Amino acid sequence: MRKFLIVSAMLSVVVSTAAIAQQKGSAVQYRWHDAHGLLHYSDSLSADAMANGYDIVDSRGIVVRHVERQLTVEERAAAEKQAAIAAAKKQAEDEQRRNDDQMLAAYPNEPDLVSMQKDELNSIDQQISTTRKSLATQEQALADLLGRAGELERTKQPVPKYLNDRIATQRGVVGSQRALLERLQQSYVNTQLRQEGQLSRYRELKKQIAGDDPGH
Repeated sequence: MRKFLIVSAMLSVVVSTAAIAQQKGSAVQYRWHDAHGLLHYSDSLSADAMANGYDIVDSRGIVVRHVERQLTVEERAAAEKQAAIAAAKKQAEDEQRRNDDQMLAAYPNEPDLVSMQKDELNSIDQQISTTRKSLATQEQALADLLGRAGELERTKQPVPKYLNDRIATQRGVVGSQRALLERLQQSYVNTQLRQEGQLSRYRELKKQIAGDDPGH
């Protein structure tokens, strides 16, 4: 694919050059500097001209067009990398600008934003409380099953398969509830950190707006 693009680009240069030649006549020449800085003129392109870049000049010596030198594989890769970095940076800046605009539109003043943040934390806190209660219930159920199995073992009786299966299932339920509780607790901490940054950004934007508005 890359080879195809390079060939296509070279064909475009040739076609474009031919068009210029038709317009200006046979007086069109190529001018370039070699690796030593020496100036060259020719009515045909050389590998040196392609490697260093060249000018297309008319009979009066006026530059009709400049063609940049071909990039090496390493230079092309570096250029593509820089272009990707620049594109990612612009995308992040555009997204930040959209988020800023949405936040300012949704919360005209700071108390509105703070109220929303408290509601968000309260919602997570309620989920944590509900999960803790559920976990306690499931842990008690597991303890009861283990107690029954323990009584059977103390009386030298075999533990039925169904009881072992229920214990295994209940252990899975308890493990899931504990994992959920940990995720919610981490979500609470992450939300607090995000909200701190959000509030700081909000204040910064409001300060900028106040500075731009002399009558504020």
